[in-house]
Amino acid sequence: MDDRGGSFVAVRRMSQTLERGNASYQSTSAEAVAGSGAWLGRGLSCVCAQKRDSDARPSFDLTPPQEECLLRLQNRIDVPYDSSIIEHQESLRALWNIAFPEEELCGLISEQWKEMGWQGKDPSTDFRGGGYISLENLLFFARNFPKSFQDLLWKQVGDRSAWEYPFAVAGVNITFMLIQMLDLEAVKPRTLVGATFIRLLAENESAFDILYCITFKLMDHQWLTMRASYMDFNRVMKATRHQLEKELLLEDITRLEDLPSYKLLTR
Repeated sequence: MDDRGGSFVAVRRMSQTLERGNASYQSTSAEAVAGSGAWLGRGLSCVCAQKRDSDARPSFDLTPPQEECLLRLQNRIDVPYDSSIIEHQESLRALWNIAFPEEELCGLISEQWKEMGWQGKDPSTDFRGGGYISLENLLFFARNFPKSFQDLLWKQVGDRSAWEYPFAVAGVNITFMLIQMLDLEAVKPRTLVGATFIRLLAENESAFDILYCITFKLMDHQWLTMRASYMDFNRVMKATRHQLEKELLLEDITRLEDLPSYKLLTR
């Protein structure tokens, strides 16, 4: 099996782990309110890893610079989160410090992490499926669009549901969804959406991180528009993916800032 095959294994493992957690959700509604994220396991299997008719399309050829950009992104995707690596530890602490600047973190394993919407006191268990890039995505969001990041973290915009999605675990799922939607683990794109994204990536190597921020904000916008609640997350993610694909295929999109949903972001 090549290195990228490990990413699919990781996705399946996280999905299985979250589905096992669903049993505890059904018996303990209070845990659901705290954000166990068990429902996200179903979201992964239905939204992120689903086969689509467009997957049967022939692959699109890439220029050498585009191939290089795709390979660098794939290398990022293949890096697992490793709690023994100092850089990964520092990134996790940096995420906490940006999210809660006035609250000191007691440790990388702490009940405090549940405040951000992780499933338990050790975020590394949620990163096992998404890898280090899912942490990089959250950090990029926090640093580049702090207003939108804080709005979503604290659910400050709109008429919110009594049962909200857990912020951090939802973020990991968005990373999953984008990797699958854009077919980023293939040697070259097999959909028009994927090919369009690679063209944008060649123009800006931060394209995946920027698209992540757009997607997170768009997902929350769909959540509010659909008046969704805790168990509706899968339906919201499907609507988000559909809208994102539609926008990426609009004419005259030369950069991600041209996407209509980019306007939802605030710094």
